[in-house]
Amino acid sequence: MPQEKHFHRRNLPHLYYNEGIYFVTYRLYDSIHPTELEKLQKPLNPETDEEKKKFFKKYDALLDRPYNNVKYLLVSEIAEICKNSILHFDGNDIEVICFVIMPNHIHLIFELLNKSKLVGDILGSIKKYSAREANKYLDKEGKFWQAESFDRLVRDEKELYNIIKYVLLNPVNAGLVEDYKDWPHTYCRKEYLVL
Repeated sequence: MPQEKHFHRRNLPHLYYNEGIYFVTYRLYDSIHPTELEKLQKPLNPETDEEKKKFFKKYDALLDRPYNNVKYLLVSEIAEICKNSILHFDGNDIEVICFVIMPNHIHLIFELLNKSKLVGDILGSIKKYSAREANKYLDKEGKFWQAESFDRLVRDEKELYNIIKYVLLNPVNAGLVEDYKDWPHTYCRKEYLVL
């Protein structure tokens, strides 16, 4: 099957191929103040990889200072729901490489295995299931995840190494633990462990 690509735009551009390794970040609804997000998106359309990295660092810094103190993912039962929703697709549609469940967002790295499914559809299924189950647990209704996610096709092995390292160290860099091994909601496939 030849490589196909699918492009769509909401607030962020999304370019999905039907193969490859993806780095995705999705966050809880209302976890970044709308004004801060608007300021961040003003100079959107970063062209170079360096501009994209700067954008992501600013975006991730906002996530580490949660607006409205939205931290549902610290509840171990909800973190477990999220973990199970990701691992449900492991070995079928995707190969899960690494993820970390932070207090209000999730970083996920995976390789697309099912070339007939779009990354956005797989991610949509993960988010839909976990939102429904988390809302049930919290006895609440309404939006759980922000509709849009940050995603990036990983270009090469060096970039993959750096992203895995970033994901594993996110709880350390956010001041939640001193050693990444102490964060209970981290997963990395053994052959990809870089630390």
